[in-house]
Amino acid sequence: MSKKEDVLRKPEWLKIKLNTNENYTGLKQMMRSQSLHTVCEEARCPNIHECWAERRTATFMILGAVCTRACRFCAVKTGLPTELDLKEPERVAESVETMNLKHVVVTAVARDDLKDGGAAIFAETIRAIRRKSPFTSIEVLPSDMGGVIENLKTLMDAKPDILNHNIETVKRLTPRIRARATYERSLEFLRRAKELQPNIPTKSSIMIGLGETKEEIIEAMDDLRTNNVEILTIGQYLQPTKGHLKVVKYYHPDEFSDLKEIAMEKGFSHCEAGPLVRSSYHADEQVNEAAKHKQALGESSQVKQA
Repeated sequence: MSKKEDVLRKPEWLKIKLNTNENYTGLKQMMRSQSLHTVCEEARCPNIHECWAERRTATFMILGAVCTRACRFCAVKTGLPTELDLKEPERVAESVETMNLKHVVVTAVARDDLKDGGAAIFAETIRAIRRKSPFTSIEVLPSDMGGVIENLKTLMDAKPDILNHNIETVKRLTPRIRARATYERSLEFLRRAKELQPNIPTKSSIMIGLGETKEEIIEAMDDLRTNNVEILTIGQYLQPTKGHLKVVKYYHPDEFSDLKEIAMEKGFSHCEAGPLVRSSYHADEQVNEAAKHKQALGESSQVKQA
């Protein structure tokens, strides 16, 4: 089989609509003027035109643009990071205020070179946003921070509105796909986050199309629910460059609908599933749906007690 034949052709449903209107160009200029990074750009997210041009939302990436891990699915640069920028939290907060965001997602590269894994900067970014935009809900998407509970506690003490940490793939494929991270450590990270702050929803994401089976996807759902994860996103893996892992399968939208139905039956408060879904995709809607679900459960519990 030739190299050309070895690469799967993208199906019609993965075509991306480009939009470079004033919202898109204005947001890009603001990010550059503030010397800020976004995972939208660094990870080559397929939804950047929709989010920037139509929804005017972005996922800020703090702690620099160079990651200490070399995961085989990710397009973010890998290498030795630069020193910490202690003024970054304030610049992120100023941008959130300027954009008048109702919901903001803050993620980061993995910083295994730092003892706290970047937890202090994460926490200060949350506090800075709270000071300038007290009514903005904040979702954070950190690495496992080395699996150190003190680092997680530093982050959770700042009380984000949602703690998001991705298991990325099924258990069997984790060693081949993720660098330094483990499936069990990610589940423990999510479980401990919930133990530290029981009222803060937890969330995770799986990309499919890397050779997993449906049974393994369902097993991952069960593992997340066992560790009290409430929100799940499922999206199609897309090969960012020739040097990254190849796509084994492109899932049809109907298959994503089926997985979403299974996830909701398993008790997730919200599940976003689709070919172009990413961890931060429609995050503002996810937090609203999770809040409604939590309220409904509370009302149901009160009725039973009565």
